Amino acid sequence: MSDAKVNRQTRALDHVPGLAVAVLATLAAAYVSDHYGAPLTLMCLLFGLALNFLSADARLEPGLAFCSRTLLRWGIVLVAARVTLTQIGQLGPLALLAVMAIVALTLLSAVATARLLGFGAAFGALCGGAVAICGASAAMAFASMLGERRISQAQLTLVLVGISGMSALAMTLYPILAHQLGLGDLQAGFMLGASIHDVAQALGAGYSISPDAGATATIVKLTRVALLAPAMLACIAWGGRAGRWIAGMESGIFELQIQGAALQTKLLAPVAHPSQNMRFNDGRCDRQGRLWAGTMHMNMGLASTAGALYRYDATGLHKVIDGLITSNGLGFSPDGRVMYLSDSHPTVQSIWTFDYDTDSG
Repeated sequence: MSDAKVNRQTRALDHVPGLAVAVLATLAAAYVSDHYGAPLTLMCLLFGLALNFLSADARLEPGLAFCSRTLLRWGIVLVAARVTLTQIGQLGPLALLAVMAIVALTLLSAVATARLLGFGAAFGALCGGAVAICGASAAMAFASMLGERRISQAQLTLVLVGISGMSALAMTLYPILAHQLGLGDLQAGFMLGASIHDVAQALGAGYSISPDAGATATIVKLTRVALLAPAMLACIAWGGRAGRWIAGMESGIFELQIQGAALQTKLLAPVAHPSQNMRFNDGRCDRQGRLWAGTMHMNMGLASTAGALYRYDATGLHKVIDGLITSNGLGFSPDGRVMYLSDSHPTVQSIWTFDYDTDSG
């Protein structure tokens, strides 16, 4: 047997312990969800949080990583595949356009609100996708697309718990509201299917009014689910930065874009250097997408301690550490919780480590 074949078999077997833990946790969550009537996605989340400490075990890491990435993406595809074109066509063109407009406006409103409050467009897309489409399932899908560089685990957990709680509240209150407004079965079913986040709860609310309202809520809700993939593709296309870079230059942080043979620059954040003849030197992004970059005096022979370390994020440019000569060698630990910084000037030549808060930077 060749070494390559042995290695492949070994790698496959390495996944078994983590996969077994994931399967057992899922079965336990499904039992609790079925027994107590709680949303399955929320129960899976809570079990996952309770067992999060197992990810530190090297024996479980390959299987758990496979579940959180590959299997999650396949699950997203299967969720959208539940909806048929016939079901969508039953809505009629006007209702279909209304659902598409609701999803688009919800996403855009969430992104605009998040930017206004200083949370960034990525967090807005995460919240908007969860509210507009299918609650926790959409949140997981958007988080997988955006990646840990843009969405922290704390942000994802906040959205998942919040969206599950609000969906449960909507399932209770919205049928009462529909009755008070005197809506017919078709109108009530459309309102419930277009507004409640979780699929099961939208269907439960609809059928609590009547079978006809439940059938309408089912079609409307599953149409929203079918818009998951198009919404994610739209976010990718809208937020893409192909052919663009971010760089620290002499006078600040710039966006660079190549158009043909020309290089265009756009100032994102100016920097107020404490002295003249200074520039940015080394830089590195953390896993959440924040840019860290240090400054130095152009004449290294002066050994000027005017250098500083800056953080650039959605709220602007912030000085974090000063008193450096040649800021260099920025880096982060694999889990993103330790930051490394060095001063490579011949008179210093030191490396520092810092505990790093991945949520606040």
